[in-house]
Amino acid sequence: HVFLLIRNGGDVGAWRPASRTTKSSMKMRASLVAALFTAHVRLSRIPVSAAFSGASSPDPPRSSSAADSYVSRSTANPDASAPFYSGSDDRRARLDAALSDIGLEASVITDSPEFRGSAALRMYTSFILPKSEGALASAQAPQRASVIANSIAFMVREHRSHQEEWLCNHDRSLEEVRSLEGPAHPLTIILDNVRSAHNVGNILRAAEAGRLEKVYLCGMTPAPPNKKVLKTALGAAEYVNYEQMGSTLELVRNLKERGVVVWGVETTSKSRPLWKVVMPKPVALIFGNELVGVDTEVLKLCDGIVSVPTYGLKNSLNVATCASVLIWEALRQWEVEPENGTEGN
Repeated sequence: HVFLLIRNGGDVGAWRPASRTTKSSMKMRASLVAALFTAHVRLSRIPVSAAFSGASSPDPPRSSSAADSYVSRSTANPDASAPFYSGSDDRRARLDAALSDIGLEASVITDSPEFRGSAALRMYTSFILPKSEGALASAQAPQRASVIANSIAFMVREHRSHQEEWLCNHDRSLEEVRSLEGPAHPLTIILDNVRSAHNVGNILRAAEAGRLEKVYLCGMTPAPPNKKVLKTALGAAEYVNYEQMGSTLELVRNLKERGVVVWGVETTSKSRPLWKVVMPKPVALIFGNELVGVDTEVLKLCDGIVSVPTYGLKNSLNVATCASVLIWEALRQWEVEPENGTEGN
């Protein structure tokens, strides 16, 4: 931004030809050049006076403080010594009491998978663990807890309204799917804490195209009507039979009790290459988090582990790409023909 101001003689909106340069604009440019140089020197931790004199010795060591030791502004893992952490238990108690006064229990927001990643939960957390001194001072105000509580309650009502509208449309869409000839293919997809809404949307789109039996969205996996999920699914999500589950472990146990073969899709020493397995019917395939994969405790319950062979430097595929490969390999093995008798795209 400073560079643009220098080029434009202090006027961001238009370029000034050299013939129209005035003394004032020249002064502006000189001031901005000095400011830019000073900023560069400070960022380099070189004293301005030393820089002008040609010296390059660094600043003397500064005394450490809580502000210096605080590196990230994220409140995901707050340091107990950071200023905003002080009094967090008191702020939580005040906010929980304010929510209770208007008929909303805090556990609804903090414990329900429905509100993971929601604006309501972010506001709740930001009040308890502010990100700056100003936010901390605001949170300490006597009436601030009730103001935040009312804002959270509105967000919860809005979220539930959108959820109910989505569910109504989803139910109608599933009725359309049931009108198709023949049952869904006996393949279930389980997403174990998949982080990316875009990946979830792509997998839902593939599940609809493959007309799969069901998709389970477990743990922190985003679910419709998440905007990013719906955008990537391109209208397919409402035609997919999906369900949110809190625990992948409990789901796997329930499926196995019902006689469903459960396979984990993961690159391990015990994995079998996809090209060398025969897909059972019915089967449930578990796909894991983009960074850590399928939970090891979940893998222990699986009837088998399968992987897609790779031949480059990387040993895995994007989870949505991998899911599509597994889905269509199962359909190929089961010799499923397109309903209209034509080749798919």
